[in-house]
Amino acid sequence: MDPTSRPAVVIDYGTGYTKMGFAGNVEPCFISPTVVAVNESFLNQSRTSSKANRLAQHSAGVMADLDFFIGEEALTKSRSSNTYSLSYPIKHGQVDNWDAMERYWQQCIFNYLRCDPEDHYFLLTESPLTAPESREYTGEIMFETFNVPGLYIAVNSVLALAAGYTTSKCEMTGVVVDVGDGATHVVPAADGYVIGSSIKSIPISGKDVTLFIQQLMRERGENVPPEDSFEVARKVKETHCYTCSDIVKEFNKHDKEPAKYIKHWRGIKPKTGAPYSCDIGYERFLGPERNSH
Repeated sequence: MDPTSRPAVVIDYGTGYTKMGFAGNVEPCFISPTVVAVNESFLNQSRTSSKANRLAQHSAGVMADLDFFIGEEALTKSRSSNTYSLSYPIKHGQVDNWDAMERYWQQCIFNYLRCDPEDHYFLLTESPLTAPESREYTGEIMFETFNVPGLYIAVNSVLALAAGYTTSKCEMTGVVVDVGDGATHVVPAADGYVIGSSIKSIPISGKDVTLFIQQLMRERGENVPPEDSFEVARKVKETHCYTCSDIVKEFNKHDKEPAKYIKHWRGIKPKTGAPYSCDIGYERFLGPERNSH
């Protein structure tokens, strides 16, 4: 079927999360963590197979291609089983592991969006300051592996600027402050084109807040399983953290009325299934406060 008669596939991938869906929709169909879990037993079997047994090596490689998960499924598998290793294909806004990235796209297209890539045009995003070689490699994978009929790669900051306009008659000129999970960029754009020489990159992002909260909870001795500590810190950041105008007053409020301001987190240990709980105190405002300076 002619791809122009079907909506384009939009995949906005970032360091922490990937949003995917179809053009024309108000919201993404899926929002998934950008992470891949691969069964290491099959990978080790593939690496250690002797040259004489090429059939076994091929079978191990095929199984390795099949036995992997992405997003929340990947996080669940890695916490409940020691045979799965996590791979984060994007670091600081740039693709760091192309093999894992190709696996991630495969799951996005076939398992989540459930579409034939040969029947849709594709719109992908990239971070500012991305090297041209990265864009070339993205095109190579999309055209040669997935046989897409057409591809457009746009800087996500420009798309965010375009989404802010309510009329079609616009110059798309402005400054976008893009605070992501792996990097923060200040991106000026004129007439829809990024002014590359004026982009400013700040090495502080959402993941730094998560790691700091994880450190605070660990130093306080909270009863959080090590394999679950990062995810707990991330969920604490997303649900309980806030910024304050006066940090001294905030300490005094927490000390004066701890029952009012201290939150409680309850979870289940992934490997044993036993319940656990922990307190969420000063990190509610210390996490954002540390990275706001």
